[in-house]
Formats: sequence, C-alpha cells, structure tokens
Amino acid sequence: MAKPSPTTPGNHSQIAKVRQLRKLSNLLDNAVRVPGTSYGVGIDPLLGLIPGGGDFLGGLISVYIVFSAATMGLPRETLTRMASNIVFDSLAGIVPVFGDLFDVAWKANSKNMDILEGHLESPKVSKSADRWFVFLLLGGLTLFVIVIAALGFFVISLLVQILQFIIPG
Repeated sequence: MAKPSPTTPGNHSQIAKVRQLRKLSNLLDNAVRVPGTSYGVGIDPLLGLIPGGGDFLGGLISVYIVFSAATMGLPRETLTRMASNIVFDSLAGIVPVFGDLFDVAWKANSKNMDILEGHLESPKVSKSADRWFVFLLLGGLTLFVIVIAALGFFVISLLVQILQFIIPG
C-alpha cells in the first residue's frame, strides 16, 4: 500500500510540520529576495559570519530538519542524503568568507526540504529508518557540526594571529 501524500486530508499534523519546516528552511536560505531577481538569501550565511557560534547554530537547525524528517518515517537512504547536504555545507563553511558565499548558493536546508517533500509525495512504499540508525546519524551529525564550528573558530583565530604578526600593532 502506498503512503498517503502529505496533502491527504488525514495528515493534518504532518502537513503542519512540513509547512513549519519549510518556513524554517526559507528563513535560513531564502528570507530576503535580491531586488530585481527571484533569488533569495537567508540568515544562514549571516550566521556563518559569527566565528564558531554561527556555524554551530545554523548546523543545529539543519540537524533539527533531518530529525523531523526521521520522525516522519523517512528511510535510511533519504536521511543519509539529507545529512550529506549538511556535511558538505558545513565543510565549505569552514573557509572564511568563501564558506559564507557558498552558503548563499548551496542552500542545504532548501535542498533537504525538497528531498523531504519529494519523499512524502512519492507513492513508493519504503521502510522507515530504525531508531539506532537515526540515533547514530543524528548523534554523528551533531558531533560533526560541533567539531566544524570549533574548527571554524580555530581558523579565524589563526588568521587573526597571522594578521597581527604581519601587521604589528
């Protein structure tokens, strides 16, 4: 039997959750439209400008979206794709300035919402990821976000030290 679409009348709570997650994703990736274009920029790249803490906060919100997808019964493969978007985004975010510019274009949270909505609208039946897999995936992803945020803070500190050495003050 096929999964009902998230727009099926019996799925009001799931519809509300997907809408909430889409709003959160849009805030992070597309909050403000660039004048004269259909392109949006969210607060995620701005958060990334805060050494360490911004990447951490943005990463945790991204992990929350994956967690919510897991509670909706998405399979391992789909959750892994979503997690890989966050990993890729976080790795690029380590590089000062470039990482924030990359964030403007990559939009990991929007990609993950497209994956989530695509799965929920698919008539294909799939087995939900088991609890241990979800626990390990989310735990590993959270630990990764923490390490990347710390590494980002370290890179900024190192750059400041190099600049102080080059330009004595």
